[in-house]
Amino acid sequence: MANQVILVTGGANGIGKGICEFLVESSPATNSTSGNETIVIAVDIDENAGFKLVSEEPRIRFRCADVSNETEMSLIIKEITTQYGHLNGLINNAAISNPYNSPLEELDLIEWHRVLNINLTAPLLMSKLCLPLLKKAKGSIVNISSTRAQQSEPNTELYSASKGGLVALTHALANSLGPEIRVNCVSPGWINTTNEPLRDVDSNQHPVGRVGDVTDTAAIVNFLLSEQSGFITGQNFTVDGGMTKKMIYVE
Repeated sequence: MANQVILVTGGANGIGKGICEFLVESSPATNSTSGNETIVIAVDIDENAGFKLVSEEPRIRFRCADVSNETEMSLIIKEITTQYGHLNGLINNAAISNPYNSPLEELDLIEWHRVLNINLTAPLLMSKLCLPLLKKAKGSIVNISSTRAQQSEPNTELYSASKGGLVALTHALANSLGPEIRVNCVSPGWINTTNEPLRDVDSNQHPVGRVGDVTDTAAIVNFLLSEQSGFITGQNFTVDGGMTKKMIYVE
């Protein structure tokens, strides 16, 4: 049996890092003696974080690139094609936000286009570039959106619009690429990626009594890549501890 190959964009930080680590840890084939393993390739523009990731988990491969740069990503896909010949899963996680939460009257359109380019154009580009490899393996695409796509906050127009577009893109790709390729979306809400203790109120306001962690998202991503989810495509899975429907935000 051929190796399973998974490509994760934005894989050196935050949720992407957690997904990469979860995938190699949860794969029985990774530690087997059969010669088959799950190959996880993390792509991230943060070179230092990438080197730190592979030093902590050498089973993960790292490539430094801007996921919105077609030339850079084409070279990486060509490398995957030469080395492995197929791709079982593409996880579009790379994203940025407006770091200043600028009010509308101060919004810089250069920043607006940059956020849309990374958060929305890049997943479309990656899906296009990876299509031949995914078709060969009858693979899956999982897009990482956000609950901000449905329930925004003030001055988050950039992030909310881009993530809302990603949910819509997921539905469209599922219809265009099926039945060979399944396309789904996971929308995390409040996920603690720092492993630092949070205030009691941060946890108590959630119906499940805690803030989510990376494994809550990674486990669903892993399921959506598996054969057990073979009847699921075009869906958006919310991971927020029930907060979207409860709509409580306590300061």
